[in-house]
Amino acid sequence: MQVLQTFAGLFANLGNITWQMVVMWAIGGLLIYLAIAKKMEPSLLLPMGFGAILVNLPLSGAITQGDTVGPISELFEMGMSNELFPLLLFIGIGAMIDFGPLLADPKLLLFGAAAQFGIFFTLSMASLFGFELRDAASIAIIGAADGPTSIFVANTLKSNYTAAIIVAAYSYMALVPIVQPFCIKLITTKKERMIRMDYNPGKITKTTRILFPIVVTVIAGLVSPQSVALVGFLMFGNLLRECGVLRTLSETAQNVLANLISLLLGLTVAVRMQAESFLVPETLMILALGLVAFMFDTFGGVLFGKFINLFAKKKINPMIGAAGISAFPMSSRVIAKMAKDEDPYNFILMQAAGANVAGQVASVIAGGIILAMIAPLV
Repeated sequence: MQVLQTFAGLFANLGNITWQMVVMWAIGGLLIYLAIAKKMEPSLLLPMGFGAILVNLPLSGAITQGDTVGPISELFEMGMSNELFPLLLFIGIGAMIDFGPLLADPKLLLFGAAAQFGIFFTLSMASLFGFELRDAASIAIIGAADGPTSIFVANTLKSNYTAAIIVAAYSYMALVPIVQPFCIKLITTKKERMIRMDYNPGKITKTTRILFPIVVTVIAGLVSPQSVALVGFLMFGNLLRECGVLRTLSETAQNVLANLISLLLGLTVAVRMQAESFLVPETLMILALGLVAFMFDTFGGVLFGKFINLFAKKKINPMIGAAGISAFPMSSRVIAKMAKDEDPYNFILMQAAGANVAGQVASVIAGGIILAMIAPLV
């Protein structure tokens, strides 16, 4: 009899399973599937999916239960509550970026700025739909297609929907090859998509490459102090790349650091994916508003290119404006492929890459501006 009672006690926890937990297991499984089978941001979606299963097991020891501190909850406090993990990830991202195409044609910075339109448009929309200002601002940043900035802003503003925002941000980053061509073809003609652009880059000195991250950090700090942590860590990573004397550290930041922090981010974000806070109607609204933000960022960049062509003697291909989002280098490759599909001899990869790295800087500054505007009000 004692043996039977002991055996039954082993399975007593089964009675604590709820249908909401089962749904979250399915969502976790879907994220793992997308990471492995579809190769959609696997370094983040795979640990996030597994973490979603971990935290939604009944009485899970992975998260804090009463006085017992769970390891994932502790990791969240150590690296997410203070925004440390997203900032460290920015060092790795900065080390990956070659700002050469942007330095060769600095006016491409304007396309990076124009492609942030969707952020501010969606901020207004989310507020109209009844979201608190802190949540509306965090949702709007999804449009930049910049996962680390989305994490940083949502955590800084203490959004109630951090997990849903992060899932949306990284999902739409992975869906760039599907969403952007649809948006671009919606507002451009075949003739516009066939416009050829000359690429005659001047020589970019090593001094210029070294000074660029320093100057950008100083300017960003003076114009938008709230963005200086984001911009500073991104530019520090780029300085590691360009200085020429820390090659090993640069390679470590690009590979080991970026991958390790992505793994920890995925696991710790799962703390916010507990069924009771994730399975709410607002999650679907966030996914929809995130898509709106992403689409309107694309529209903003392309329409800016069309506006420039009203006055420019030498026409530009308006599609490069769509590359002004932060999804680097995916967006620039998508734009270059679309140009070649329309005209096999049309090569605009370098111009698109310049707009794309401009979008990296612009999205981070936009995040800082959002924080400067909203943080004092919440």
